[in-house]
Amino acid sequence: MTATVDLVAAVREFIATLPLTGRVAFHARVAANALAIVERALTAPLPAPVLGLGDADLCDAIRAGDFDAASPALLDALIAATCARLAVDNPRYATLARLTADAAPPR
Repeated sequence: MTATVDLVAAVREFIATLPLTGRVAFHARVAANALAIVERALTAPLPAPVLGLGDADLCDAIRAGDFDAASPALLDALIAATCARLAVDNPRYATLARLTADAAPPR
């Protein structure tokens, strides 16, 4: 774990221990949740570019008609990219659990 991640975790954990109530407690929980997102973003692997393209280039390719809704590779790549982003932003999102379970190899 890097020093940056350790620092973010320490601040998040400190906020969680504060004896706050009401509106200030709510804002402290929001801040702690934001720090948890930062922690996950710092430790998550970098997402692979969708079809080898950056976001702006992918948008340009879709506008140009290089990809459309019938492009199975595009759909698979977008689902993978969305799952990677959700794993950082909201790992408890129910659809993420379903999508990653669907992608898991059968046992």
